[in-house]
Amino acid sequence: MINGALLIAEVKIQSPFGFKSEKSWDELFALADRVGDMISIHTDPRWGGSFELLAKARAKTKKPILAKGIHATDEEVRKAIDVGADFVLVVGRIPAIHVEKCLIEPLTLAKLFSLPKGVQKVVWNSRDLKTGGLKTETFADARKIWKGWLCQASNIKTINDIQVGADAVLVGEHLTGFIESL
Repeated sequence: MINGALLIAEVKIQSPFGFKSEKSWDELFALADRVGDMISIHTDPRWGGSFELLAKARAKTKKPILAKGIHATDEEVRKAIDVGADFVLVVGRIPAIHVEKCLIEPLTLAKLFSLPKGVQKVVWNSRDLKTGGLKTETFADARKIWKGWLCQASNIKTINDIQVGADAVLVGEHLTGFIESL
C-alpha cells in the first residue's frame, strides 16, 4: 500500500500507442512481484500480453493477479479466471459472469454514472483508449460520481501523481520510475 492505496504493478512490455519497454517481460514481472500488492498481467497481444503469460505469472507468484485487457466477451473473462486470474479488467461493458471478480472500466463519466449496483470495483483510466491521449475527464471528476472502490490508472509516473481518494493505483508504463520515486 502506498498512501493508503493498493499498488497494482503492471507487467507491460508495449502498447499500441508507441510504448516499448527496455526491460523484458521476466524483468518487469520480477519487479512487479517484488513491489506490487497485486500484479497486472496483459492478456491482449496489442499490449504484448497473452493468456499464456497469465498462466506463466500464476505459476510464479502467490500474489493476486489482475488479468488486464479489454475482455470484450464473457468467454474471455471466463478464460482469464480459469487460467489463474483473481480479478479481470473489463472495459466498456458489464459482463454477465464473475462481476464480483471484475474491475469495470467505463469509458466516460456518463457510463460511470450509470453503472449498476452489482459493480464493486471500478477503474478510471486517464488514457483515451481510442487515441492514446489524455481524457478531458479526470480522476477527481470520476471520484465525485463514484463513491465506492475506485482505482486510478494510466499516466502515474511518481508517488506524487496518486490522486486523493484513490483506493488503488495501476502503474505500468512508468513502473520503474514510480518505484524510484518511493
